[in-house]
Amino acid sequence: MLRSLILALALVGIAGAALAGPEGTWLTEGGKSHVEIRLCGEEFCGRIVWLREPHNEDGSVKLDTNNKDETLRSRGILGLELLSGFAAGGEGPWEGGRIYNPENGKTYRSNLRLKNADTLRVSGCVFIFCETQVWTRVE
Repeated sequence: MLRSLILALALVGIAGAALAGPEGTWLTEGGKSHVEIRLCGEEFCGRIVWLREPHNEDGSVKLDTNNKDETLRSRGILGLELLSGFAAGGEGPWEGGRIYNPENGKTYRSNLRLKNADTLRVSGCVFIFCETQVWTRVE
């Protein structure tokens, strides 16, 4: 009986840890990419670690061609950091971060919120207008 109780408590602890933060690899809405969210110092950040289509039609690597900063347009999309500034700690939501959209070269205020252990709601906002995507945990 004691073993069962210890095992049950351990499983509850593991489930609680899974909900404690957004760390992990997430499939973005639409399935175009995987984003790895990790601790960067005392903040959460995220970078693209997989692309469904990493190359252009001519076979060249996809670059950050829409970036407003011309000096950054030659960097690859794969490996690109697109989430930054989310204060770590607590059980969320994690607010005050930024999300970069390489499809239009714009950066937005952003919030992260775990819906459950395998579902992350990612919001990007301009003024009072927000758009939310649902990402699914890969790892």
